[in-house]
Amino acid sequence: MNKIKAYFQEVHTELIKKTSWPTWAELQNSAIVVMVASAIIAIVVYAMDISFDTILDWFYKKLY
Repeated sequence: MNKIKAYFQEVHTELIKKTSWPTWAELQNSAIVVMVASAIIAIVVYAMDISFDTILDWFYKKLY
């Protein structure tokens, strides 16, 4: 039981004293970067989907 208690005390110490947490401004900037990157990736995937659909549709119409 003492090992478990010591483990949680060490975890608490690690999280409070040794971990560097981002500031609110840094967190907001990181969130914006993630949202912009996600939107760009979504647009690229959408464009690829539409282009492949168009190419395959054209190919199948020429084939049959």
